[in-house]
Amino acid sequence: MSIKTAQQQVDEWINQHGVRYFNELTNMAQLTEEVGEVARIIARRFGEQSEKESDKQKDLGEELADVMFVVLCLANQTGIDLQTAFDKKMEVKTKRDHNRHQNNPKLQ
Repeated sequence: MSIKTAQQQVDEWINQHGVRYFNELTNMAQLTEEVGEVARIIARRFGEQSEKESDKQKDLGEELADVMFVVLCLANQTGIDLQTAFDKKMEVKTKRDHNRHQNNPKLQ
């Protein structure tokens, strides 16, 4: 699925199941909350913190999808074509960073 299609799907869902988009500040707060949930899973599962029994059942993919959903909402409500923005960003990163990490001793 393309990002453009995902944006359309989120918009259709909001229009069919929601009342309206939450305002941008509310969605920003939601995004922060969802990113925090991703961080908690990664810190405990892959970091040095021990994972609580209740956290072991948390699905990282589901939490990442929550982040993506809110990002798509923010893009929709601010008029951003995220597919175009992402494609442009990949082009910039490819040109700028093509060889950047090849000689990084930290990554060897």
